[in-house]
Amino acid sequence: MTSRNLLARDLDEVLAATHELWEEMRGRRIFITGATGFFGCWLLESFVWANNHLNLSARATILTRNPDKLREKLPHLDHSSIDIIAGDIRDFCFPVGEFSYVIHAATEASAELNNNQSQLMFDTIVEGTRHCLEFASQAGARKFLFTSSGAIYGKQPSDLTHVAEDFTGSPRPLDPNSAYGEGKRAAELLCALAAKNTGLQTKIARCFAFVGPYMKLDAHFAIGNFIRDQMESDHILVRGDGATVRSYMYASDLMIWLWTILLRGQSCRAYNVGSEGGINIAELARQVANTPPQRTSVQTIGTPGPGAPIARYVPSTARAQQELGLRCSVPLREAIERTIEWNRAQRSAQPVAVEVAR
Repeated sequence: MTSRNLLARDLDEVLAATHELWEEMRGRRIFITGATGFFGCWLLESFVWANNHLNLSARATILTRNPDKLREKLPHLDHSSIDIIAGDIRDFCFPVGEFSYVIHAATEASAELNNNQSQLMFDTIVEGTRHCLEFASQAGARKFLFTSSGAIYGKQPSDLTHVAEDFTGSPRPLDPNSAYGEGKRAAELLCALAAKNTGLQTKIARCFAFVGPYMKLDAHFAIGNFIRDQMESDHILVRGDGATVRSYMYASDLMIWLWTILLRGQSCRAYNVGSEGGINIAELARQVANTPPQRTSVQTIGTPGPGAPIARYVPSTARAQQELGLRCSVPLREAIERTIEWNRAQRSAQPVAVEVAR
């Protein structure tokens, strides 16, 4: 007897919203990079869930630098429809056979790597994308999804509440800390060139900020740090003045958007992926602090300077809404609650097993 997957509710919602999309994947193969990251874990969860429940007989080949780490992290997905290969995104050996789809979700958005090893960050993004596109061409892939980033727009003007895909800003090219954003921009160009030269349908998802199970709670993401503090401490620490504005999409919505963009998005057309519901960091901390069952206090270190411009990182998603019918269905407060609930269950060592449709 298997226990119920802790993400069953989320995965059912993903499947309900994408049900009609999966039919074209019946009996086909997909190649996915970045499997051990936040995006990768959710892509695997949602793929296996749809594959099982719809009897698709599809297969996924997963590229990871550390297969043992992936199996340890996702033991319930050690499944007959999943093949795992070891390798670096920049020079992995191409698996044999045809693949209809490729999702390139590798390259962690690591502030430490970007700041301390900027060259490595840039090279990993650009050379990894180039290598992945070469594989897609050799494997006869039809559709290629690249998970880009809102970082390609550079600093969002403080008077621009939502940044759209046609915004012409960019990272500062002479700032080494722009390696991540500039790398993503160059990788998008490689996708456009591949589409022009080979006919591969390249789909671009410019991803902003997210929350949900599998996200790191000890990285540089404020919401993850707040959730960690809410679970482990009697107060949440805001390192700054709390005025910065961000927005957060829940992981199940993220999956609906990514699968839809891969299967229905236009080639060589970028889609912002994220929530339009901007919230300043101080209010975000209060929302996390007031999430049951534990309530914590909030401590803010800095104070806003008078007249200082407000840093924003919030997308306009009008294109995805109008062209693909996408929307955010999980409100932020509920997204926080679900993330905390999942993390508490994980820490309680509750077994997680996938329900397999036979």
